[in-house]
Amino acid sequence: MDSAALKTETAPEVEFDTVRIAAEIDALAAEHRGKSDLFRAALAKLLKAELMTAREAAEAVLLKDRHGRRCAERLCDVQDDIIRLLFNAAIKHLYHAPLPSSGERMSVVSTGGYGRGLMAPESDIDLLFVLPYKQTAWGEQVAEVILYCLWDMGLKVGHATRSVDESIRQARGDMTIRTAILETRFLAGDKALYDELVTRFDEEVVQGTAAEFVAAKLAEREERHRRGGQSRYLVEPNVKDGKGGLRDLHTVFWIAKYVYRVRDSKELVARGVFDAQEYRTFKRCEDFLWSVRCNIHFLTKRPEERLSFDLQREIAQRLGYTSHPGMQDVERFMKHYFLIAKEVGDLTAILCAKLEDQQAKPAPALTRMMAKLRPETKRRRVPGSDAFIIDNNRINLAAPDVFKEDPVNLLRFFRLAQKNNLAFHPDAMRTATRSLRLITQEVREDAEANKIFMEILTSDNAEIVLRRMNETGVLGHFIRAFGRIVSMMQFNMYHHYTVDEHLIRCIGILQEIERGGNEEFALASDLMRKIRPEHRAVIYVTVLLHDIAKGRPEDHSIAGAKVARRLCPRLGFNAGDTDLVAWLIEEHLTMSTVAQSRDLSDTKTIENFAAVVQSVEQMKLLTILTTADIRGVGPGVWNGWKAQLLRTLYYETEPVLTGGFSEVNRAQRIAGAQAEFRRAFTEWPETQLSSYISRHYPAYWLKVDIERKIRHARFLQASEEAGHKLAINVGFDEARGVTELTILAVDHPWLLSIIAGACAAAGANIVDAQIYTTTDGRALDTIAISREYDRDDDEGRRATRIGDMIEDVLEGKVRLPETVAKRASSNSSKKAALRAFTVEPEVIVNNQWSDRYTVIEVSGLDRPGLLYQLTTAISKLNLNIASAHVATFGERARDVFYVTDLLGAQITAPTRQAAIKRALIHLLANSEAAEKPAA
Repeated sequence: MDSAALKTETAPEVEFDTVRIAAEIDALAAEHRGKSDLFRAALAKLLKAELMTAREAAEAVLLKDRHGRRCAERLCDVQDDIIRLLFNAAIKHLYHAPLPSSGERMSVVSTGGYGRGLMAPESDIDLLFVLPYKQTAWGEQVAEVILYCLWDMGLKVGHATRSVDESIRQARGDMTIRTAILETRFLAGDKALYDELVTRFDEEVVQGTAAEFVAAKLAEREERHRRGGQSRYLVEPNVKDGKGGLRDLHTVFWIAKYVYRVRDSKELVARGVFDAQEYRTFKRCEDFLWSVRCNIHFLTKRPEERLSFDLQREIAQRLGYTSHPGMQDVERFMKHYFLIAKEVGDLTAILCAKLEDQQAKPAPALTRMMAKLRPETKRRRVPGSDAFIIDNNRINLAAPDVFKEDPVNLLRFFRLAQKNNLAFHPDAMRTATRSLRLITQEVREDAEANKIFMEILTSDNAEIVLRRMNETGVLGHFIRAFGRIVSMMQFNMYHHYTVDEHLIRCIGILQEIERGGNEEFALASDLMRKIRPEHRAVIYVTVLLHDIAKGRPEDHSIAGAKVARRLCPRLGFNAGDTDLVAWLIEEHLTMSTVAQSRDLSDTKTIENFAAVVQSVEQMKLLTILTTADIRGVGPGVWNGWKAQLLRTLYYETEPVLTGGFSEVNRAQRIAGAQAEFRRAFTEWPETQLSSYISRHYPAYWLKVDIERKIRHARFLQASEEAGHKLAINVGFDEARGVTELTILAVDHPWLLSIIAGACAAAGANIVDAQIYTTTDGRALDTIAISREYDRDDDEGRRATRIGDMIEDVLEGKVRLPETVAKRASSNSSKKAALRAFTVEPEVIVNNQWSDRYTVIEVSGLDRPGLLYQLTTAISKLNLNIASAHVATFGERARDVFYVTDLLGAQITAPTRQAAIKRALIHLLANSEAAEKPAA
């Protein structure tokens, strides 16, 4: 039997002296002779200490040289040496067999990721103990020593013990085992056994099964992307399993290794799969992703694979990124991350294209493979062009120099695919990427090129085609301002995608709005049909450009308007339409802000908004833009409540723009909303219905959607029939990931503060609130809180606890300040996640937004219990809260309070306004102080 050959050479920076350690193991064996348990414990303790020292050294080198792949190789080398030391200790000191039988042979083999020769600091270890045939007592004992010592060292080990025959049989039937054996490395023991496994695996499993393996791995990749969220531009990506992550690079290599039988990635160049530049890209992507992954593991001390917000800034600084004007260090790092993820996707497409090319060459296995994957069809010219052909229902180039002969073909390529409903051939996409230098200023100014681009933007499937243009780089080179925001992330919890992906998704939503039929976009779809025909192109280009200036020092709305003024004439817009696009971009956040954080029943709010939008046509366009923008932020951000607020703002403002504020018109709309309720809710007799309708103020009928109105009616009836002073109804909004608490109680000046405090005491974070009062003095408040549990019944029990807390506070049984402070001290994980962000506190005290009330707008970093702290502070300032408008945008809270003094008057004294502002700024800036109970 071969004993493990211990390496004496490792990377010089991470010294792992196997000769010294082997001598120490011999000394331990002598010390504990005849006491195998004590020897094993001492062995595990020694190797654990050596491993920790080696890991610390590897981390220090990584922070210095930032080479992730080298770090993963060093860690793997150390782990290899540990396993060899353990194997040698087992056969030398514990289960020595001087004359081993034919059955007392074993090969220790690394498989899976560990078999690849690369390890992250907290990665699992996968081992295969290969036997000649059946298990023997000796083999079992040796494997046990290795495994138990590794477990005692605190390592996670996956293992299997199989004969060569069994390994081959299982590999044929199980794709996971097949992939694991594909990536094996010999570590210790009988090398001949390992060689037999590799030879038989090649001959009996791999040969003739390439089609099956490729199809399985690509399907597995698709399923992994589906589970993780299809976009590679999710702002908290999974470095290992996410789209464009390490697993995608592994899949490329697995397929290449299986089909081309290469052992090392550099052989892919010799086989013609990648050219030298693409291979350099492969290595660069791999090194970067390993740097990120190793740093995450070192930082968290666990096998964390998600690059979450609370890690991103620390990793950025470890990798040496610095802040530039308009972009934080973390945003520059994440932009680089997403560019790497895009390149990983490109490499996958190149490999797939190469596999297809093989069907024309004498490689029978590949011919069969590609025939199974897709039927062969004849090539023919694309209608309307001699420059492109249809190849297997995908657009391809008729000749290699199509783009060089006429660079405008770089745009025609995408337009013809869109027009003829063709997919894109990877070879053509690859050529397009290599031809970007052909897009000169002359091409950008070319009238036909710009006309083609506008056709792409305003035709069906624009989202898909623009995304492909972006992937090749054509979009960013043709519109250079777009190129600046490619792969740019915004370091906040509100936006789910990178800026370029958000803009492209918004175009897809705009097309959905234009098609109609989706009830959640009913108003925007109706307005899309009513805008002037020449403004259709205006809204499309505005949606594409509205965030084009993100990442600049200047406010992105103002800078974006400047970009539009320069770009739109080139795209064929006249001066009037150019000004309209620029105005829409400059005001693209206004409608959302007013709808969500102003009192829409206040005449002054409507008059101020009308002064901004100026005309009904401009308001129509702004409503469509706002709808697409909110919906494109990410799943769960757009909801029925926001849709209703936009609808209310639109219809409240329309009469002002068409001839002065009309109370008659408003009365008609209130009557219409009440009539709609009567038609939809037929459970009560007429007298009961009329009595109920009179209990709500006009604002309620205009601002609440019909489904919620019906739920409220049933809830009020059930609560009053049961004789409850306080009642809570619990609902779940899965799309937004929130639990909704509808609370009915006798109105009370501190009620909002009490509700907010009860939520804080239960650890519930309020993300928005809708607050109404009935004409008979009852408060009807709907509070949306972030979910804490996956199961609805668990969430329901939490809601019940909140209700009990509100009741106890109203009855004087509980003092909220102490309860909230106690809970806040235990909310460390939520606070840690939010601490990753910086939001400058801002407080505005304003009398211009209302004739009756002083409006206090508060903006700052959200935290558990913030609304309770704000409402308590406002009440202590001797102010009455008439209405509150609560909204959360990721980590940013924006709460607006309409207040008066205790006599019902506005706060007009500058000194008192300054005192209010000072107190609230202090509260926002000092979270720890705010959490302490009042004396």
